[in-house]
Amino acid sequence: MLELRGLSKHFGGVKALDRLDLTIDEGEIFGLIGPNGSGKSTTINVICGVYPQTAGSVLFRGELMNGKPPHQRLRAGLARTFQNIRLFPTLTVWQNLWVAQNSPGDIARQGFLPRWFGTTRRTRQEIAELLELADLGHKSDELAANLAFGEQRRLEFARAAAARPKLLLLDEPAAGMNSQEIDDLSWRIRRVRDSGVTVLLVEHVMELVMGVTERIAVLNFGHRIAFGTPSEVQRNRAVQEAYLGTSAAEAGPADGSA
Repeated sequence: MLELRGLSKHFGGVKALDRLDLTIDEGEIFGLIGPNGSGKSTTINVICGVYPQTAGSVLFRGELMNGKPPHQRLRAGLARTFQNIRLFPTLTVWQNLWVAQNSPGDIARQGFLPRWFGTTRRTRQEIAELLELADLGHKSDELAANLAFGEQRRLEFARAAAARPKLLLLDEPAAGMNSQEIDDLSWRIRRVRDSGVTVLLVEHVMELVMGVTERIAVLNFGHRIAFGTPSEVQRNRAVQEAYLGTSAAEAGPADGSA
């Protein structure tokens, strides 16, 4: 579904990404982890068109994304969340979901008033399902700015899902969450995947990553240093040294499977 070929992004003399190769298959929950500054968020920003790549290619469902602006990539089926919550604070919860809808019918109704007055029963039903997904049905008329932090996180997740993506990119969605909220997020990620959406999860919370992903790639200084299943990645010496905090002496022999 998504293929990165020799992807590089340089900021002056800093190589945030350096010839990264990565393939994500349709229908999987794929994890991308690494220390701060390893290039994880830069990868998402290049995939979504926020940053132009310095070199290499982004292919999505066989189509070359190079040079396409973010709104065209969204229409192609790429949607994302952000590390820092970016809701419309003066719109209600319902309105935040409504503006994010991205079906061919939504796109055809150009202009605010045609879309607002053209809202169909199907559209309203889809928003009701998203409110249920985010557990915010009882706050549909509440301004986004008045929600608690955890509720805003859930709304941002649901808003990304409202765009009907083929690939959903989650940039540290568990930041600031407690254990119960992380469990709830795991359920939401699986539910979205089960609806036919492929998920790329960038996260520092290992409890979430190891529990929900099927494959993981590990970045360090813009390079992929490991790749495999969660158990394979956990046993990899390079990962233990660079990310999980285990010294080479403690790590034991390297496991080449990742």
